[in-house]
Amino acid sequence: MLSVIGLNKLFGQNKAVDDLTFQVDRPQFVGIIGRSGAGKSTFLRMVNRLTDSTSGSLTFEGRDILGLTGAAKRAWQSDCAMIFQQFNLVPRMDVVSNVLHGTLNQRSTLATMFNMFPKDDIYRAIDILERLGIAENASKRAEALSGGQQQRVAIARALMQNPKMILADEPIASLDPMNAQIVMDALRRIHDEDGRTVIANLHTLDTARRYCDRIIGMRDGRKVFDGTPAQLTLGVARDIYGAEADFTEEATSTNLSVLKKEYA
Repeated sequence: MLSVIGLNKLFGQNKAVDDLTFQVDRPQFVGIIGRSGAGKSTFLRMVNRLTDSTSGSLTFEGRDILGLTGAAKRAWQSDCAMIFQQFNLVPRMDVVSNVLHGTLNQRSTLATMFNMFPKDDIYRAIDILERLGIAENASKRAEALSGGQQQRVAIARALMQNPKMILADEPIASLDPMNAQIVMDALRRIHDEDGRTVIANLHTLDTARRYCDRIIGMRDGRKVFDGTPAQLTLGVARDIYGAEADFTEEATSTNLSVLKKEYA
């Protein structure tokens, strides 16, 4: 499915992503962890073609993603939906219209300008909102919803694209624990029920261990771990975050004490 070989991204002299290589051979829920600046977001943006790579190879089902341009690039961005930390909704627009914006790459310029949506698309958008437990908010402005509800709207918009793969860039970083669990549960169900590959950048170790089939750890742009949640020991965590790290910041939000007890 997804093949990443020797992927690099330079910003001046800084290597944001450094010789990243891995394969996803079947639909998986993949978590990417690491400190801020480890290259996680840059990698996802290269996969979605929001950022160009400096060198390397990235293919999906045999298709050269880095070589796509024009309409082919836009089609790939529909196949590879992106969910952002800050939701990227239109605040004053109603929820169902925000979801319908997931079809923009499939519609004419005229239809886009006048916000004209086929009835079938409207019904499908409402069905997706129902699946995510927020259909009752379809007519509300997006800005009237809680952060967790807005992130589920963003997930609904991504599903509206009918993507083959979903990329989630720190999808729960700005949410309280209850809403974070609701959002992660939704992403996990989408993977389990639809068979879609989900790749999520995650800030917390316990979230990665709970929801992911596979975890990739990045440090200074390089892959330093690739394994199962059971293999994410305290020692491995120190390799990812640095041997000098005391995990004070991470422990606050990751319940790292569980790891310490488990692997003491």
